[in-house]
Amino acid sequence: MLCSDGKKKLSFGGSIKDGDLVIVYEKRDVMKAVKVCETSVLQNRFGVFKHSDWIGKPFGSKVVSNKGGFVYLLAPTPELWTLVLSHRTQILYIADISFLITYLEIVPGSLVLESGTGSGSLTTSLARAVAPTGHVYTFDFHQQRAASAREDFQSTGVGSLVTVGVRDIQGEGFPDEYSGLADSVFLDLPQPWLAVPSAGKMLKQDGTLCSFSPCIEQVQRTCEALKSNFRDIRTFEVLLRTFEVHEGKIDSCQGDEGLSVGSPPCKRRHRSSEGSAMQDSSSSPTIKVRPCADARGHTGYLTFSRLQCLS
Repeated sequence: MLCSDGKKKLSFGGSIKDGDLVIVYEKRDVMKAVKVCETSVLQNRFGVFKHSDWIGKPFGSKVVSNKGGFVYLLAPTPELWTLVLSHRTQILYIADISFLITYLEIVPGSLVLESGTGSGSLTTSLARAVAPTGHVYTFDFHQQRAASAREDFQSTGVGSLVTVGVRDIQGEGFPDEYSGLADSVFLDLPQPWLAVPSAGKMLKQDGTLCSFSPCIEQVQRTCEALKSNFRDIRTFEVLLRTFEVHEGKIDSCQGDEGLSVGSPPCKRRHRSSEGSAMQDSSSSPTIKVRPCADARGHTGYLTFSRLQCLS
């Protein structure tokens, strides 16, 4: 799809073609990335699925196997790709990613510098945020890891928006060719304070920087390095808490185990509309809400700052 200026627009929809990457949704929290090949088949406990039956179907389609089982064929959006990609390194998840893209003020047309690339989870979301006219330049010191990430970006359709470089940003800094051009810089490094001076040179006036660190000691040293040329220094920890909602019956008081919506949490007896029969309110269906037992805990600290404008 093309924009009015003739540039390619990033799209995760359309119909499935031979060679496309699709996310196969088997059941809740069970997904895998599959490259479509007309002569191949996918076999799982739900049966055998021919890739040739997928071609021409729109993303989101439900396909049925020879045994009557089914799966859904989903587009490789950044959110789904984060869940199924091979974790070559620790990755950022959607809660952190959405927060930092907002705070870094990344919009279509932005130029973003990133170090290090890692598994490419964040990079894929950055590419979508800057599309169709922006660009992400990401660097990793590990050559094989950078090559694998480059292949993944091509597979997910964001290769034209991302340039992957091999460079030790901690030791060498960012390339001088980007000096004063970057709208935002993101650092995911063991010693991010070493890269802060170089990042400051890359940013436009009033540009934004974010550093991701799992340990508070790293945050302290990074903040000390930021004080010289940056302002509005803030650190956040994003903790995501999800809830399960389902229908059931409450037999007795549940205490702190769950909250119910639509009926009292304890047994109560009341008269029917006829005024004679007694009914137990606990026997009626109730919407039960409770926190998920496997809530994700600490991932890391996000430190944001803004380059000081020249007086």
